[in-house]
Amino acid sequence: MSLSLEKILSEIEQLTPEEQLTVMGHLVEHIKKHINQAQSKRKWSDLKGMAPYPLLGEDAQEWVSRTRQEGDEHRERLLRGEE
Repeated sequence: MSLSLEKILSEIEQLTPEEQLTVMGHLVEHIKKHINQAQSKRKWSDLKGMAPYPLLGEDAQEWVSRTRQEGDEHRERLLRGEE
């Protein structure tokens, strides 16, 4: 632990409980700002390309059913040696 941190903690211990709560509240708000800033750096464009094109404009359940059926048909053709 650094000397400056030890000094700060020692000074905080000398405060009244109400003042210590004020210090705690200040620290919580300060940390929240840093967390919010880190989260706000994320952009929707970062998600680009995560979902394949067919998902756009197609009902999710229909897409799942269709791709499962296509996969099954493809596997059957492979097992029969058609491809």
